[in-house]
Amino acid sequence: MQDFHKVKVWEKAHALTLEVYRMTVRFPRSEEFGLRSQLRRASASIAANIAEGCGRASPAEFGQFLNQAIGSASELEYHLLLARDLSLIADSAHQSTSERTVEVKRMLAALSGRVRPARRAA
Repeated sequence: MQDFHKVKVWEKAHALTLEVYRMTVRFPRSEEFGLRSQLRRASASIAANIAEGCGRASPAEFGQFLNQAIGSASELEYHLLLARDLSLIADSAHQSTSERTVEVKRMLAALSGRVRPARRAA
């Protein structure tokens, strides 16, 4: 078990979530329970899964939550693309937020590889 506040990728995921919340404030009311909600949920899920995984007893369990976080990051990537294509966010906002999302995904994959090393062939 470890303190999630001390995990660098959690810090980045939390900052990404704050960015997504700020970005979606001006979405039209019609998207309150649609894309705005999906973007916020996906981004918050990344940091939440890291935090929950840090509270688990085994590296294997932590690794499962890291994989969930990677899935949420992929979902966020798609929702950002959709928001751009629907002209809800500018191209520049899409690009910078997508780049940050990919960075978090890479960090998650690297951390997952360290906590759940590949099993040796028997």
